[in-house]
Amino acid sequence: MPSLDDFGGLTPTWCPGCGNFSILKTFKETAVELGLEPHQFTIVSGIGQAAKFPHYLKCNTFNGLHGRSLPAATGIRLANHSMIVIDVAGDGDCYGEGGNHLMHTIRRNVNIKLFVHDNQIYGLTKGQASPTSMEGTVTKNQPFGVISEQFNPMAFAVGLDCSFVARGFAGDQEHLKMLIKEAVNHKGFTLVDILQPCVSFNKVNTYEWYRQRVYKLGPDYNPENRVAAFEKALEWGDKIPIGIIYRSNRHDFEERMPVIKDEPLVRQPFDISKVEKTLKEFY
Repeated sequence: MPSLDDFGGLTPTWCPGCGNFSILKTFKETAVELGLEPHQFTIVSGIGQAAKFPHYLKCNTFNGLHGRSLPAATGIRLANHSMIVIDVAGDGDCYGEGGNHLMHTIRRNVNIKLFVHDNQIYGLTKGQASPTSMEGTVTKNQPFGVISEQFNPMAFAVGLDCSFVARGFAGDQEHLKMLIKEAVNHKGFTLVDILQPCVSFNKVNTYEWYRQRVYKLGPDYNPENRVAAFEKALEWGDKIPIGIIYRSNRHDFEERMPVIKDEPLVRQPFDISKVEKTLKEFY
């Protein structure tokens, strides 16, 4: 049985009070409660403060390029679909640079667990607006306020029939723990958008700002109703829902791939003669 000590990593260099600390703590506790050993999962990340996440715990790790973590995660998953593959990204990393990869990974429904640390700002590069920054937000690069419409990842994902769409809040660790467990156990691609205050560069979307607005979806809410889920995903402002917004039972990409349907690629015998035969066709 794993313990928290099994997941010790490097000392975090996040700013004191950063929401990433509570996300990291919650993830470690969740891994222990799920009985996961460090060798049983791989975390892929891109570039950004959120992308430092796997450095601070013990696990298999791959760091990709900015906005390009999902292609790497897809490759790892297809090579060994007995491995749990987790992708950790920031809102700028995933929804900005990586938006095209997000769209097609949702469409393919690769069994990857994506956790987006959404602080509505670019924290690593010192505070310019991200796709999820609200209109009117004043930053160093937008002194007259953000003029672009705010990106809505929940509505985007529901519109693409993402098989699992959820939103959590770094200030509610028990609720977030439930969402992480549900995401890991779900078969298919999962997107969990985690509202996470940036105490250094985002003075608008603070812990208090979120606590005055977030509310948990109750037991009477049906996340399998896609129309209702889309309506719920559009809520933002005075009331912000957290919980499982949408869930569907789609076939995942791996089970539709004949080559790996029965056995992971890494466990299949390798015959060099087949490679040589293929190469000779190009001579």
